[in-house]
Amino acid sequence: MTLRASLVALLAAITVALSAPAAQAFCGFYVAKADSKLYNKASKVVLAWDAGKTVITMASDYQGDPREFALVVPVPTFIERDQIGVVEPALIDHLDAFTAPRLVEYFDDDPCQPQVQYLMAAPSAVEEDASTARRRANSLGVTVEATYTVGEYDIAILSARESDGLVTFLTESGYRIPDGAADVLGSYIKQKMRFFVAKVNLGEQQRLGATFLRPLQVSYQSLKFMLPIRLGTVNAAGPQDLFVFALTRHGRVETSNYRTIKVPSDVAIPTYVKGSFADFYKATFDRAVELTDMQVVFQEYAWDLS
Repeated sequence: MTLRASLVALLAAITVALSAPAAQAFCGFYVAKADSKLYNKASKVVLAWDAGKTVITMASDYQGDPREFALVVPVPTFIERDQIGVVEPALIDHLDAFTAPRLVEYFDDDPCQPQVQYLMAAPSAVEEDASTARRRANSLGVTVEATYTVGEYDIAILSARESDGLVTFLTESGYRIPDGAADVLGSYIKQKMRFFVAKVNLGEQQRLGATFLRPLQVSYQSLKFMLPIRLGTVNAAGPQDLFVFALTRHGRVETSNYRTIKVPSDVAIPTYVKGSFADFYKATFDRAVELTDMQVVFQEYAWDLS
């Protein structure tokens, strides 16, 4: 997804509803060991951009229970250890709650002295010897540029000359690569992009006492203002939802390769809806998705946080 900013506001909550064959959902794809199945159904990404610096925070609601999995994300430049972090889910939860759709109810008891009240309801490894692995990677045209351990994740930064070699390298490392990944990987290799591979370190996760996977955050400096999301569809077992919370100092973020439309709002609805607003909004959104054939980006919220 290529992005552009217009001088309107500072925070935009964007929902992308896409069907799997039409490509593009999450930033990367999950690869599971052995026959484990992982489906990336709903993801949340915080995209912050300022003067060429991009910070991406990624959280995903994946399904399945693999003992290990890895997240593969294209990045436009080499990533140093201090550019990677693990954050608490509360960060994304705060933005999600702040931008959630709301129902506003007006009471006009006395037309001469109107009082306005607001009722808001939000919808609700065995490790392989490093030198041996690097030699095998090099023979496949894959370069392991760096490895790090960050929180409960083992990180590798890879580059590749061609997609078949990268797929072979990941497969030989014990991962089941989703069908269709090679072609999408190849498109990023042609753009000279690297690959950020984050694998869960189960031992470190247990030592930290974590009961869930925390969101990963990566930052980099690049003239490319983009969110690489095509790989996400290779996990798809049907439609996927991607929620993007985009923050900039100047302007509202829009996509340049998708049509951006607003979810129907600012309309009067029956009073009884307030008791089931979450279900009502979901049905409204689903209908809007159906009418647009999953080929657009929906803007739910845009405002100046200050």
